Amino acid sequence: MPIAREDDDILSLIDEADDLIPARPARSWRVLIVDDDQDVHQATEFALANTPILGRQIHFLHAYSALEAQQLLRDENDIAVILLDVVMEREDAGLKLVRTIREDLGIHEARIILRTGQPGYAPEIDAIRDYDINDYKTKSELSRNRLYTTLTAAIRSYDQIHALNASRRGLDMIIRASSKLMARHGAREFAAGIITQISGLLGLEPEGIVCAHDQGQDPLQTTIIAAAGHFAGAIDRPLADLGDAHVIAALAQALGKRASQFTEDSTTLFFAGESGHDMAAYIETNVALDENDRRLLEVFCTNITVSLDNVILFGRLNDHAYNDQLLHIPNRLAFVRAVDVALQSARLDETVALIDIDHFSHLNDALGHRYGDALLIAVTSRLRARLATTCLLARVAGDTFGVLGIDHELGPDVLLDLLRAPFQIDGADHSISATIGLVRLSETEGSGADAVKAANIALNRAKESARGEYFYYTRDMEFETRSRVQLLQDLRVAFDRDRLFVVYQPQVDLATRHVIGVEALLRWRTDEGKFVPPDQFIPLAESSGLIIALGAWVMRTACAEQRRFLREGVKVLRMAVNVSVAQFRHPTFLDTVDTILAETGIDPDHLELEITESVAMLDADFMVGMLQKLKERRISVAVDDFGTGFSSLSYLERLRVDRLKIDRSFVSQMAQGESSRRIVETIVQLGRSLDLDVIAEGVETDAEADALTAMGCHEGQGYLFARPLPSDELLGFLLARQAT
Repeated sequence: MPIAREDDDILSLIDEADDLIPARPARSWRVLIVDDDQDVHQATEFALANTPILGRQIHFLHAYSALEAQQLLRDENDIAVILLDVVMEREDAGLKLVRTIREDLGIHEARIILRTGQPGYAPEIDAIRDYDINDYKTKSELSRNRLYTTLTAAIRSYDQIHALNASRRGLDMIIRASSKLMARHGAREFAAGIITQISGLLGLEPEGIVCAHDQGQDPLQTTIIAAAGHFAGAIDRPLADLGDAHVIAALAQALGKRASQFTEDSTTLFFAGESGHDMAAYIETNVALDENDRRLLEVFCTNITVSLDNVILFGRLNDHAYNDQLLHIPNRLAFVRAVDVALQSARLDETVALIDIDHFSHLNDALGHRYGDALLIAVTSRLRARLATTCLLARVAGDTFGVLGIDHELGPDVLLDLLRAPFQIDGADHSISATIGLVRLSETEGSGADAVKAANIALNRAKESARGEYFYYTRDMEFETRSRVQLLQDLRVAFDRDRLFVVYQPQVDLATRHVIGVEALLRWRTDEGKFVPPDQFIPLAESSGLIIALGAWVMRTACAEQRRFLREGVKVLRMAVNVSVAQFRHPTFLDTVDTILAETGIDPDHLELEITESVAMLDADFMVGMLQKLKERRISVAVDDFGTGFSSLSYLERLRVDRLKIDRSFVSQMAQGESSRRIVETIVQLGRSLDLDVIAEGVETDAEADALTAMGCHEGQGYLFARPLPSDELLGFLLARQAT
């Protein structure tokens, strides 16, 4: 029945009201009426039919009990206002429902207006104080105008709370989305993540495209680097080939204007990169975004722009970390990683090969680095063109290539044959040779780094044995290598703990058998009392650089002993000290010699440096200059092991050396063959013709000494005269010989 009020306040309760209620518009305020009185539902809808509030129509939902309201609120969302009757199935049902809504269901944005026909059941002040509600009205108070005013205030409050919470949730989602995108290091992976994260922000299924664009490039030639949904097949195609004019136009416009574009059914976001590399993302939304969503995406774009620059920077760093910048092939790190993957995948039918170009450093020195780079590029081009497509080619060192491939496709003969034909460099043919070390993955254990190390062990063995050939890795090689490494470590410890010492072998005048000098020789005795042969540890010291410190220590010790011998009454003797290539080439070598002479106070005329034939055959200008500086210091120089190398006589004539030392191997073989005897005679005659003294080492018999004397050899040393002696024994030996 109608309730009489002022004309504008009449709530007409008529059965035809349902026909007047409009369908829910696309954007509307959702209002839930909870009341056990059917007439109240109808009257409320009729009073506000076709009456927009804050620019939107109202869409009503209905519940006729507290229990029904609970169920509806569990299933529905985005309810702006709840018009709730206080007294329904129980006198406090409405108040209990408020507590359930806020505490159990966790609905805090919806505004609640309590209505009651029996005002005494819940005092207004207490209800508003104790419950999160917007208003408390008796039903008789809610005329049409008052209902409109009360509902408008509640909706305005809901809209503000919802906007604040949406912004907070959106910012939280942006932070999480940005964090997830920052974890994507590749540009393509990053682009795919953009589609996923934007769709997640908007609550949509991933449907979209991302393009990478270089500033100044035609937008239509932009490459699609990520796609999802029904666009998935468009990856790696130019934008112009997409076949969807609407999407092409949207992306081209965003890239051209360098700004995001919003339409009724799609969103195109622009991401500006400071490094000149931009991105644009097209997302199908199917509805126009509201202002909140647009602001959210604008914040997202700003955040992602920073991430984009980081991803591009990471891509460049990754490229430098795993790719050779000259040859544009994987580098050592990438190669080791690929071998590691092969081992983990149990691809044991594959081989690792290391190809080293012989004497490449000499080529660089002679023709320059530009020429060397051109040769490396030519070698790379041929290997890439002729190796099996399943092989991986990498540059693992300056002039060393790594290849990973199936055993039968990677035979050493195949690799050597690939490099035999000349390379065209600057219009001229250039032939090279290469040395190769190989290891089958089936014969190695551990990681990719271990396999590459094994191949390198084989390569080094090939270099030591025969340049231009190859060696396969065997476990014996690694055992030997480990033994060498252990020996080197032990040598360092022995040096630090004074386990090394110097002995001295006398040198005599063959004609008179008088002692005229001694040679300082380094020896090593372990803690267990065992001697390590010099031919084992000296090469290790030279290759490791330890020889610099060792050599200086031997020279200082020898010079100090010579000074002691003089104080003890020994006549002046020549002190011969061996010098290695590494010492001779070291920039502080002459300074070290000067310091030792000053510290020990010996006469430089009594010091002789023995250099091997390999040292003597170093760069002519360097050697001539060094020997000249030694002569200026009055230090004599002897060429040790003469005859074992390939000395040039004209070169030897330029060098200002004082003595040639015949290698012991020739002396010991004189009695076994005429050819060895002629070699010794030739060296003696050469020394005499160059006005050089000649000393023979390894003299063990009187027959050898007599033969050498007859040839005109001046001096000798060996077991016939004395073994190498510790300094105290040598002092007694010298004093005794001097007395007789």
